[in-house]
This record gives sequence, structure tokens and C-alpha cells, in this order.
Amino acid sequence: MEYPSKAIKSVIDELASLPGIGRKTALRLALHILKQSEEEAERLGQSIVDLRKNIKYCTECHNISDTDICNICNNPRRDTDVLCIVEDTKDVIAIESTAQFTGRYHVLGGLINPLQGIGPSQLNIESLLSRLRERPCKEIIFAFSANIEGDTTVFYLTKKLKPLGIKVSSIARGIPVGMDLEFTDEVTLARSLMNRTMISVDEG
Repeated sequence: MEYPSKAIKSVIDELASLPGIGRKTALRLALHILKQSEEEAERLGQSIVDLRKNIKYCTECHNISDTDICNICNNPRRDTDVLCIVEDTKDVIAIESTAQFTGRYHVLGGLINPLQGIGPSQLNIESLLSRLRERPCKEIIFAFSANIEGDTTVFYLTKKLKPLGIKVSSIARGIPVGMDLEFTDEVTLARSLMNRTMISVDEG
């Protein structure tokens, strides 16, 4: 497709490289930005630059943060006896939107997926185990998407956590199989948290 300007083609190319944005959507966004004032466009550009430059990762839970320790880990009102293990920051945001969980989080940074070369060593698992040895909790909740990678990660972590004697549960499968956690509606996600199921691993 021919574009009337190299500048607009460049913006469309960059926007279309983002997940979930096709070239038609990228074109609409580029034209919208073009109609904005120079000040508005500069604010958008600067916010993206600031995001990339200034964002940190919490040294406790690995969630994104403006400081070394995120607001959730720093909040004395959060329940330290319950720890929710999630794949990524988007899942923390999804669960927080339900207003049903008052514990703390640990972000793995992915799920075990041998086909893509992602093993336990690529995830924030060692820091989780160290965290639990230093500050044990009463319950671990696994809140992963309902897919093979999620199930594999649950199985692996359950075996790793068993010597610590911590109660382990998983959010109820009210979430459709194959659907990512971030796309689950708030009511379903809230019910899944409240109706979580216990997990056990047989010796053998």
C-alpha cells in the first residue's frame, strides 16, 4: 500500500508491530495523532519514553513499579499470609480490578513452556522460594491461564513448594480453557478467586 508520507508510514509500521493492532487500526491511530495538537502528541510521545526509561521492577514480587518496592508490597494493609502467583503484570492488574483479593503477589515473568525453550530457570522461581523461606505464608494461590503451560507450571511449583508445608490452591476453573487471564471478565475472575480449589501431589 502506498502512503502519502514516509512519516505516517513509519508511525503505522511501529503501531502495527504492537500486539493486537493491525495495519488498519494503526492507520486510524496515526491519523488521530495527526489531528491532535503538537502539545498533545508530544505528551503521548514523552509518556512512552518515560515508561521505557523510568519503570522499575519490584525487588520483592517482580511487578512493575515506580520504586524499588511496589505499592502493593509496601502496603501494610495487605494480607502477608496469602500469596498469589501470577504469570505477568497484566494478571496482577486483572485480579486487582476485582477488588476481591487482599493478599500479595509474585510475578513469575512467564510460564514453563518447553516448546518455546522456557524452563524454570528462566522464571522468577528461585526468588519465590527464597522469599517464602525468609517470610513463610499460610497459603499460595496459583492464578494462571487455563492452558497446558499453566497446568505444567502449577504441577512443577506444587512439587517445589511441598517441603515448605504451605497450603496450595488454584483459582477455580470458571475461566474458559484457552482464554488468557487478562481477557476474563471481572465477575468470573472474582468467583474463580473465591471458589479456588486445593492442589495436592501424590508421592511417586
